[in-house]
Amino acid sequence: MKMPQLESLTGVRGSAGTQGARRATGVSADAPVPGVVAQTPPDPEVADRPKRRRFTAEYKRKILKQADACTRHGELGALLRREGVYSSSLTAWRSARDRGELAGLTPKKRGPKSSAPDPRDRELAAKDREIARLSARAERAEALIEVQKKLAQVLGLRLHESDDKP
Repeated sequence: MKMPQLESLTGVRGSAGTQGARRATGVSADAPVPGVVAQTPPDPEVADRPKRRRFTAEYKRKILKQADACTRHGELGALLRREGVYSSSLTAWRSARDRGELAGLTPKKRGPKSSAPDPRDRELAAKDREIARLSARAERAEALIEVQKKLAQVLGLRLHESDDKP
């Protein structure tokens, strides 16, 4: 079953091959109508994650100044709709301005707050790496000594006893 082709009113009325709202006799239903441009479907792809809007302190001050200037009924709502700002944002910006917080009008970084690394932590990490390196070296040396002892035992050689053994 074939779906009827969508036609704009200007294409139907302005084309020479049609009469009013009907097709002229002898014109196929599948034939493209002159004057009508085929539209490509919109791209269905959506961005991965929407971007959070960030407002500069200058922009916030400008909006607050314009909001304070609104006196008639409906002006403030029109301003908020035009700028795409919520009234709760406007309330938060006003309270930050009234408290005198200049930093309150700048966007805040989200997430856990990072602190400056403690220099002692860096020293401890370096000491831990040094201990691990020296422990690995000592283990290799002990393994080497064990191999030498076994080799001497197999060959029947007598090893010199060191003075530091108890």
